[in-house]
Amino acid sequence: MARKRHHEEEDAAIDMTPMLDIVFIMLIFFIVTTSFVKEAGIEVDKPKANNSKAEPKANIFIAINDKGEIWMDKRQVDIERVRANVEKMLAEQNTDVVIVQGDKESKHGLIMKVMDQVKAAGIERITVATEK
Repeated sequence: MARKRHHEEEDAAIDMTPMLDIVFIMLIFFIVTTSFVKEAGIEVDKPKANNSKAEPKANIFIAINDKGEIWMDKRQVDIERVRANVEKMLAEQNTDVVIVQGDKESKHGLIMKVMDQVKAAGIERITVATEK
């Protein structure tokens, strides 16, 4: 009788394999569908605006500091390289919005040149970041 009871306890074990399969499939799904934000890499003192509105989330940020330096993806780039960098970022993740973070002391002409480079890369929706 003791042998029979021992045999029944072995059969009552729960198989964890299907649950682990589901967990791994969900992990792969979340890794594949995650979008990564390409931060500019520096903090800028954005100009204030009373009538600014929140724009939908963007994945590409371009920062221009008060010294006229352009930063993308945590590194400094020349104005001639903005288009190529935006095209590279678009190949990595598709987006239709780019946020330009211009310092309030940066030159307006440089911000316009950056926006022209972004438009040349194929992005039509460009947002200039401000503070309320």
